[in-house]
Amino acid sequence: MKKWLVILSLLLIPGTIVLAQSDTEEPTPQESKIRDRMQEYIQNRLHLSRNEAERFTPVFVRYFREFAQTHRAYRGDRLILQQKIIDLRLRYRTEFRQVIDEQRANKVYHFEDEFRRKAAEIIRENRRDRIEGKPLRRNRSLVQ
Repeated sequence: MKKWLVILSLLLIPGTIVLAQSDTEEPTPQESKIRDRMQEYIQNRLHLSRNEAERFTPVFVRYFREFAQTHRAYRGDRLILQQKIIDLRLRYRTEFRQVIDEQRANKVYHFEDEFRRKAAEIIRENRRDRIEGKPLRRNRSLVQ
């Protein structure tokens, strides 16, 4: 009986460790890539100077991380998700204003939504092309 208990615990412990690690603050490589491209896109669209971009980056990274966490946490209830995102955007708008002027701070969210729409469009096109058997168009970038 003890043998079975030891064997069972040896099989279950690594699984619980893996599950526990998925809640860490570290973004997946795909999340990091999306965040970096979105950040570059927004910085280009806002015409940030080098100094502004250096101060903007850590604030945007924190915002993006919290946005992703909020989206994961409230995925099931769309109305609460929208409310939490609005609260998050209002809170970060004041932080963006400390880095850049008010007019450009308000445009951050417009460019974020624009980036998400364009990225979704590219994903849809790639899926359609894959279904139709066309080769994928690589090196398509949202950052111009």
